[in-house]
Amino acid sequence: MSTAKIRLYVEHPLGEGQTVPLSRDQAHYLFGVMRQGTGDAVLLFNGQDGEWRATVAQATKRAGELLVEDQTCPQQNPPDLWLLFAPIKKARTDFIVEKAAEMGAARIIPVQTEFTNSERIRQDRLQAHAVEAAEQCGGTYVPDVTDLQKLDRLLADWPEDRQLMFCDEALAGERERVHKDNEAAPWAILIGPEGGFSDAERARLHALPFAHPTSLGPRILRADTAAVAAMTVWQQRFGDWT
Repeated sequence: MSTAKIRLYVEHPLGEGQTVPLSRDQAHYLFGVMRQGTGDAVLLFNGQDGEWRATVAQATKRAGELLVEDQTCPQQNPPDLWLLFAPIKKARTDFIVEKAAEMGAARIIPVQTEFTNSERIRQDRLQAHAVEAAEQCGGTYVPDVTDLQKLDRLLADWPEDRQLMFCDEALAGERERVHKDNEAAPWAILIGPEGGFSDAERARLHALPFAHPTSLGPRILRADTAAVAAMTVWQQRFGDWT
């Protein structure tokens, strides 16, 4: 039995004896780039059925088919945590999405604030980055990456039971205020743009009953650093790292 060295996300049901067709891109990656062939093992996951070991049944440059054999890991979903962030430069936005997927975000929501530099994103490209991150980190879940949403509209329709960890750079140096008594609630984290939140946005967020203005230490962090730091703080307090 060959050892599986590659993990692939597939949009196909997984179970013993099932066959999984490969897309053209997946076939090119598996057979053209990674030089896999008939009989080689691949690990598969679809975000619902856990991880499964499969072997290559058919292999061509543009297509292929895998045969699912046995489950190697049960489905492991992340905590009910959303990450909201204002898009920044392309490479750093990609970094935020990748790290959020690795660190256990269930949903990733790019938001447009008053000082957001980018008014457009490529949702399909960011979703692909989330898939690649899940493939690399051994996760069995891929977070949904939404299209860009206006922060004010998102807050207006906010679910009543979801708590919000509002990372306010104006509180740098203060003690964080996220209390353990909200442990069982669904949560979201909000990271602002490079220019920070406007006075109006900050005032509104501080007034919301579900928002928890929070400091991320004694220094003001870049947006991509803040996303990683905030998820680390939340995961250690409420998430599946404890």
